[in-house]
Amino acid sequence: MAKPRRVCSLLLRILALGATVSATILMVTSHQTVNYLTIPFEAKYSNSPAFMYFVIANAIVSVYGLLVLFLPSESQLWRLVVALDVVFGMLLASSVSAALAVAYVGKKGNSHAGWQPICDQVHKYCDHVTAALATGFIGLILYVLLLLYSVHAVLNPLLVD
Repeated sequence: MAKPRRVCSLLLRILALGATVSATILMVTSHQTVNYLTIPFEAKYSNSPAFMYFVIANAIVSVYGLLVLFLPSESQLWRLVVALDVVFGMLLASSVSAALAVAYVGKKGNSHAGWQPICDQVHKYCDHVTAALATGFIGLILYVLLLLYSVHAVLNPLLVD
């Protein structure tokens, strides 16, 4: 019974790794320069601390996911991995939330603060950011599913190794 459980966990981890790596790459490659009223305007992820936090958090979670893939199934460190899954899931949730808030202001603006939307001028940039956020959110969902599966496997007495 331990082998199907390991295969399912491995599959979820590979999918989550792919999502977090993709989100990182998509966000890092998001940049566009346009002329707005004859003034060059450059939009890139590094202009926003929330987007930089999103990139750093996804990169950290990607490295963690890659390291866990090489952990032997007999190791006692798997109990620690469940706790670390919680920590890294929370890190992903906070980074996706912060980046979504900034992306929403970029898309809709804020009339009360006098902030104008920028997505009307930099479509390519906004499309990259949207794809990165969607992929990051998929990674977050996969980590939540992975966490629920791991907790179920640890607490279920019928799935004894």
